[in-house]
Amino acid sequence: MYRLGYNTNGFAHHRPEEALEVLADLGYEGAAITPDVGALDPLAADLGAVERLRARAEGLGLTLDLETGARFVLDPRRKHFPSLLEESGDDRRRRVDFLLASVDLAAGLGARTLSLWSGRAPCGTHGDAPPGPGEANRREELWTRLVDGLRPVLARADQCGVRVGFEPEPGMFVERPSGYDALLARLGADAEALGLTLDVGHCLCTGDVPVQDVIGARADRLVAVQLDDMRAGDHTHLMFGEGELDLAATLAALSAVGFEGLAAVELSRESHRAPEVAAQAMVHLRAARGGGRRPEDPSSGA
Repeated sequence: MYRLGYNTNGFAHHRPEEALEVLADLGYEGAAITPDVGALDPLAADLGAVERLRARAEGLGLTLDLETGARFVLDPRRKHFPSLLEESGDDRRRRVDFLLASVDLAAGLGARTLSLWSGRAPCGTHGDAPPGPGEANRREELWTRLVDGLRPVLARADQCGVRVGFEPEPGMFVERPSGYDALLARLGADAEALGLTLDVGHCLCTGDVPVQDVIGARADRLVAVQLDDMRAGDHTHLMFGEGELDLAATLAALSAVGFEGLAAVELSRESHRAPEVAAQAMVHLRAARGGGRRPEDPSSGA
């Protein structure tokens, strides 16, 4: 049975240990940790802080996953820069080094999985769209950069006992599940080491619906799930009920395929009211699983 969690990028104004305590009190069973500048900087990890956070999670009975989507952790001016696709080899190596450090941090925290993505292509092309005129060679070069960047990360993760999940992200080079499939084909012998991190809202944004069919088709690859609502063509993470997601059908699909990982709510723009939003999300989740009051019931406290 999968476990319900919450991504700490939605608790940016909380100390990590205190965020875990709030989540446990609300009934969450895990947390997707997004290391960022500050208390858990992946580039300057405090081993004592890492051990304390691991111990606190274990004491609260929380499963941990690790996310690598911090916005400005490598560059103070450019969001998610550099990626594995940059023109400069030095820039690409900076991202690889960051991911290697993140694997080590995941192992130190006792996290089950580490999630990552491709990043945006410098030229704006997408790997899972038909190539434009004269674009094929350029796109293959981007695929090569992505594959070359992932191989050392997969090797380090294997050594550390951490499972890597690749997340298709709208607007990035690999933005759809079909792009993940294409990446596996290019990884060859290393494909088995790369699982899938699926954000169900992203499926709505990119038109990969119904979501439960995407889950069923890639159940054997699924290592982590991110939960949020979204609308077609709009990459804005929404509270459940504000978009087009059938939450009950999505959770039922995870149960049907026997998913045993962490399904974590991701509402990164709600840190200014994190406890309230996390509580509201849990009301929706319990209702969708048939274990709580309907979200519209004011007595629910949402």
